Amino acid sequence: MHLNYLALAVPFFLTFIGLEYLVAGKQGKKYFKFNDSVTNLSVGIAERLLDTFTVGLFYFVYDWLYRHFAIFDIKSSVLLWVALLMCTDFVWYWYHRLAHEVTVFWCAHVVHHQSEEFNYTVSARITVFQAFIRTGFWAILPVIGFPPAMITSMLLVHGLYPFFIHTRTIGKLGILEYILVTPSHHRVHHASNPQYLDKNYGDVFIIWDKLFGTFVKEDEEPVYGLTKPLESNSFLWQHFHFILEMLYSVRRASGWRNKLRIIFGKPDYIDPDARRVLEEAFLLRNPQAEAPRLIRYVLWQIIATLLVLFSFLLLEYYVPVFIQVCVTLLILLTLINCGAIMEQKKWVFYLEYARYLVLCLAGYYIWPHAGFLCAAAVIMIMAFYFQSHLKEYYLRLVYGYPRS
Repeated sequence: MHLNYLALAVPFFLTFIGLEYLVAGKQGKKYFKFNDSVTNLSVGIAERLLDTFTVGLFYFVYDWLYRHFAIFDIKSSVLLWVALLMCTDFVWYWYHRLAHEVTVFWCAHVVHHQSEEFNYTVSARITVFQAFIRTGFWAILPVIGFPPAMITSMLLVHGLYPFFIHTRTIGKLGILEYILVTPSHHRVHHASNPQYLDKNYGDVFIIWDKLFGTFVKEDEEPVYGLTKPLESNSFLWQHFHFILEMLYSVRRASGWRNKLRIIFGKPDYIDPDARRVLEEAFLLRNPQAEAPRLIRYVLWQIIATLLVLFSFLLLEYYVPVFIQVCVTLLILLTLINCGAIMEQKKWVFYLEYARYLVLCLAGYYIWPHAGFLCAAAVIMIMAFYFQSHLKEYYLRLVYGYPRS
């Protein structure tokens, strides 16, 4: 049986998140908040899910570049593996630095910095947009002559190591502070304190920051998150708010030079009123409460989603493409649902129609019989007929009372 054992990364990371939670509790520290942890995991689930469709594409790009443009014919050896580690880390440094210094790249990377907590769940805040940009930077490696198989193997290291530096439970690590990126160094990177802004970009080695003047050691207690906090649990808003801010700023700017400066210049060029105007237009806020029913419903949805994700990844090679698309849509709708519920939105009820439709499509693919379609249609008609009662019952079930 041909299983995708990379799926084991899901329980592996969840185990360490659980251990960190226990250690933090033993230390008497409150490093986890329910809403924050759920939104962090939601972003990570979406990225890992969409990776199943993009990994093959990225490998194809590396392989094509290697076969057509490789400058050197590099063969695998211990020394060259070390050289590749240094090269990937050097490229990462510049990708990461430019992701903070160029607005269009920051649009993809900003999601990683939205959390106002700092724990292992924050490491999951990677978007598929970020994956595309990183692939563009790392594309220099096959051109140099590193084989695609070596590159993809090394990139697994760059996916694993950063996970362990997103924590407050580990203090400074002595002599390692001079060589590696440690939790202390990365806490600085995620901080919004003025003296910590745009510092410590390294992924594995801290030497690049020291070489290029972007290193700062941790002295003052970091304050995490954006300098202008997002204050939203919306899955969609977290992904797209800064893209909208950039487009709003471009539309209001006069002249092509100013418009291009906003896109390819520093994020400082974004219109300072953009966030406020867009939030007033698109983000209708409801009081956020952590009602027991709300928490239970969201929690069980996230647990179910993680189980589906693990099974989907493990059996990926046996799942038909149409079912893969259905599972992806179902999970994305669930993540949108969880974010909206934590903001107590009334329209979450209508997402259930969308989820039901996706389930029907998947069901008909597996069991293509007219009887199935008739039963699904009857259920949908009855749902529309009793919609007002169903909606009231649903909102009471989720929130404990109807939302206005």
